[in-house]
Amino acid sequence: MDKKFSILYVDDELQNLISFKATFRREYEIYTANNGVEGMEILRKQPIHLIITDQRMPGMTGVQFLEKTIPEFPECIRMVLTGFSDMEAIIDVINNGQIFRYITKPWDETELRMTIENARQMYILQQKNKQLVRELQAKVEEQERTLKLFMKYVPEAIVEKALNDTSESIFEGETKIITVLFCDIRGFTNMSEELSPKEVVAFLNDYYAMMTEVIKKYDGTVNQFVGDEVFALFGTPIATAHHERSAVFCALEMMNKLRELSMAYKEKMGREIEMGIGINSGEVVAGNLGSEDKISYSVTGDTVNTGKRIETLTKDTPNTILMSNGVYEKVKDYVYTKAWEPIEVKGKKDKILVHEVLGRK
Repeated sequence: MDKKFSILYVDDELQNLISFKATFRREYEIYTANNGVEGMEILRKQPIHLIITDQRMPGMTGVQFLEKTIPEFPECIRMVLTGFSDMEAIIDVINNGQIFRYITKPWDETELRMTIENARQMYILQQKNKQLVRELQAKVEEQERTLKLFMKYVPEAIVEKALNDTSESIFEGETKIITVLFCDIRGFTNMSEELSPKEVVAFLNDYYAMMTEVIKKYDGTVNQFVGDEVFALFGTPIATAHHERSAVFCALEMMNKLRELSMAYKEKMGREIEMGIGINSGEVVAGNLGSEDKISYSVTGDTVNTGKRIETLTKDTPNTILMSNGVYEKVKDYVYTKAWEPIEVKGKKDKILVHEVLGRK
């Protein structure tokens, strides 16, 4: 038997205490008390696993004593010795979940021994369950920390989509109509020469944080940071209505935020920060690209390439937002615009129409 398993036996009759201890002391660690007050003192000093108490005792009944132990010692297993006259009250207490078992008096040694062993097994099972719960909680917390860290590298919407994806292959792409936004700082190479490497990193982190906050506000997703360029998606991986309008409104607010950033860094850089934004919408193939070891969520198609080409058109006109004619048709009632002359872009046979976004109506 487990000598580490300790039992507190409470009874106002000294002979019963002596008899109980003599019977079970070779198998368990036995503590005895003459009443509930003495029993509480022992509980506060010794690690007790099982409490057995007589029901009829002066001052405090066994049930009253056991109920008193619950707040301080909730893990203890509780049993009560009772005569037949107290059976109804004891059963009510058992039904309320306060007592593990009751034993009728005078107790039979074989029956009591078996009941104590059941209580010991119950205690061991409870401790194992508690340990499993603690380990499970630790695993869940670890997974949550890992997921939060992972979401710093992969956009939250993409992670959630991957977790909820029921398709057989995570590499199955889908055709979507979306809006893409490219944002690039003008003259960043020259600007970075005025700063130390640490200052460049600090600036980029401030820039990324500010622009990401705005993109999320308009239900967009940052797909990539490439140097000083931000590539954002609207309408994927989570489908949203009016993604063209969201992207244009987002671009206008990004320009406003840029002024704040420029003011903060003007003294260090000795110049204002300028950027250009290009917006395009159309059909893409969206999904995971890569291998079984490394994947990334990506969108491919002419829509993406054209969006990047539109952004490069702003190089000679800093702090300009340009959008394709397709985006213009969706947002012309919501923003003031200025049409540019049809212009050639790399990769396109024909000239394209672009519109400069001047502000919200």
